[in-house]
Amino acid sequence: MKLRLNKYLSMCGVSSRRNADELIQGGSVSINGKTERGLGHTIDPEKDAIRVRGKLINPERKRYLLLNKPKLYITALGEGQDDKKTIQELIAKIPERVYPVGRLDYDVEGLLILTNDGELANRVLHPSFELTKVYSAVVKGNINEEKCLRMQKGVELEDGYAKPDSIKVLKADNSLSTVQISFHEGRNHLVKRFFLEFKHPVRQLRRISVGPLNIGNIERGQWRDLTNRELKSLRKALGLEN
Repeated sequence: MKLRLNKYLSMCGVSSRRNADELIQGGSVSINGKTERGLGHTIDPEKDAIRVRGKLINPERKRYLLLNKPKLYITALGEGQDDKKTIQELIAKIPERVYPVGRLDYDVEGLLILTNDGELANRVLHPSFELTKVYSAVVKGNINEEKCLRMQKGVELEDGYAKPDSIKVLKADNSLSTVQISFHEGRNHLVKRFFLEFKHPVRQLRRISVGPLNIGNIERGQWRDLTNRELKSLRKALGLEN
């Protein structure tokens, strides 16, 4: 079966198709010992030997994980800096090389997808698929019904207008409010900046869902594989064939 070279690299968990194109154009990929820079090149996985930077590439088992990232962990693989822990420590027993899809800030906890499926990861991150991310935020101050309605209309931030898909106050008193808020975009620090614009700095932030995937009862620092039903729902939301 013939496959485009960038798709094959994505299937093998090397990178997304976009990054695979960069590897190919940069001369890092060879086919049967010959460097290949053509983006449209097709290969036969059963006959051709594909190498990236000299390493032979073989398809590996696809893994799709949900991790409940604790606070004070960096969303990165490998060793941390300044004695900060990374999520690598939490997934050390997984034999496949899986990668985080997006990131959560050091002081933010909650749902994080990890996979070695580059094509799926690229689609999760691409804004055109508009996967909704739902957060539970504890913010300073009392958010009353009037202010909640103002927030629902959105606000201008330094990088453009931000309007939540939904916002609901779960609990509020004079000092703190617990709010559930969702956005379908993934700008850096969006939730924190949104609340700060209304003078309600975030004290705690937890992501509870991404698209059809929910954190459920996964304990902090623990992970599990997606169920077949969850994977099917996610692929459908991303326009991928099942």
